[in-house]
Amino acid sequence: QVQLKDSGGGLVQAGGSLRLSCAASGRTFSRNDMGWFRQAPGKEREFVASINWRGGTTDYADSVKGRFTISRDNSRNSVYLQMISLKPEDTAVYYCAASGKPFDAMGRDKLGVDYWGKGTLVTVSS
Repeated sequence: QVQLKDSGGGLVQAGGSLRLSCAASGRTFSRNDMGWFRQAPGKEREFVASINWRGGTTDYADSVKGRFTISRDNSRNSVYLQMISLKPEDTAVYYCAASGKPFDAMGRDKLGVDYWGKGTLVTVSS
């Protein structure tokens, strides 16, 4: 059974930092794009960041560019999201995501995601 286990969320003050982790099991994702989406209360799930299978190409939503950094460790079948300078508007449930097709770009659309984590809540207080 394929699982993406996301973790690392919590409560932090504005300006603070958090590091999210996502550990995959059940299959290898070393040849698959991975990324993060988020969903704030009452809003649609939106793209945050993605990283290609080699880790050499990353993409970020404009709202997080310069503050968030995505990385991966294929030896651990894991992807990470380092978040700094957090703002109250970053408050959301963050979901790890992965493409199911090797070497296929996941893109920014939820339709490009084949696997989801259960989510980890990030709350940023003002």
